[in-house]
Amino acid sequence: MAGCNTFVEGDNLDVLATLPDESFDLVYIDPPYNTGNDFAYRDDFRGGRGEGARGRHAAWLAFMRPRLEAGHRVLAPTGALFVSIDDHEVAHLRLLLDEVYGEQNFLAQVVVNLNPKGRQLGKGFATSHEYLLVYAKDAARCVLDASSSTTVVESDFPLVAADGRRYRRLPLRNTNKKFNPLTAPTLHFAVWGDPETGHVATEPFAGGVEIKPVFGDGTPAVWRWSRPRIDARPDDLECRRVRGARGERVDVFQRDWRHPVGGRRKKLPTIWLAEEVGSTDTAVAELKAVLGHVFESPKPTGLIRRILDTMPADARVLDYFAGSGTTGHAVALANATDGGRRTCLSVNSAEPTRVGSNAERAGYATVSAITRARLAAVEALLS
Repeated sequence: MAGCNTFVEGDNLDVLATLPDESFDLVYIDPPYNTGNDFAYRDDFRGGRGEGARGRHAAWLAFMRPRLEAGHRVLAPTGALFVSIDDHEVAHLRLLLDEVYGEQNFLAQVVVNLNPKGRQLGKGFATSHEYLLVYAKDAARCVLDASSSTTVVESDFPLVAADGRRYRRLPLRNTNKKFNPLTAPTLHFAVWGDPETGHVATEPFAGGVEIKPVFGDGTPAVWRWSRPRIDARPDDLECRRVRGARGERVDVFQRDWRHPVGGRRKKLPTIWLAEEVGSTDTAVAELKAVLGHVFESPKPTGLIRRILDTMPADARVLDYFAGSGTTGHAVALANATDGGRRTCLSVNSAEPTRVGSNAERAGYATVSAITRARLAAVEALLS
């Protein structure tokens, strides 16, 4: 397939065996959730199926283990794995991933609000979430950046400079008491500031008052910036009067701009809302716009694009439970948006579509046919 996407049809365990070691930077998978339906992959579990819930869990884990191990082999040392899962197997999957990837390489368990209204069928609570389990191949070397430019909002920067730029004030003083004149002596020095004009300098000037860094209780502190950095960035600092528990004093603040040189990113929380990444409903609408209503519960491209945003723009992406092809679609959209050079290998088995389903009526005999058609349609639209 042309462009950034490649598709392979087959049992993912067989396909993974053909891939070179450490050949992908990012792996995203959305495996079967073990809700009671049979797996599309007919593995021989050799006695793994017992009675009741324990047998179902054991069979699912026996199905997943070799696929996770194979995925670990092809993941680069600097890479990361994201796995979508729901409440049925999240606890068992977390333990299995601790074994395969190492507990020390666990990065996050993200709650994803894919169904804001909640599931209204059945008894009990109206479940409105799934999970993303995130692991590094090697946490010490992983290049994942758990932040995003899309989470930066105007309200985070309530102040406006004379030139119209928005900013917020951050204390120039280091607020962490581990950093003090004993542990960081070179950062404990006086500066001069004028609270009327806001000007700050490391040398005395007319109208400036001497300011030393102190904690709220009056004990000596240190600055976050060195003298050379203060001298080099005077427009990024301001002096002002503040009132604290010990009365009024003069202090120095950094102007933290909303749009600094190089762009701004904000750390991602571990709850992702549908309004940010999309929902199952928006995912169905996305696929419908490309192929029609041929898949019941795809993932939204917004979810995958947020994942992609945590990795370099030339990441080699692998999805070996490709489903409707959301990951490849998202990779193509991301590249079109930011000029990235990401590539994506999507793998899916020739699982038959359900008899009488929209997909079968539309002429798609297998789910892999949907994957292939979607990726081809997206490449055509974006080329």
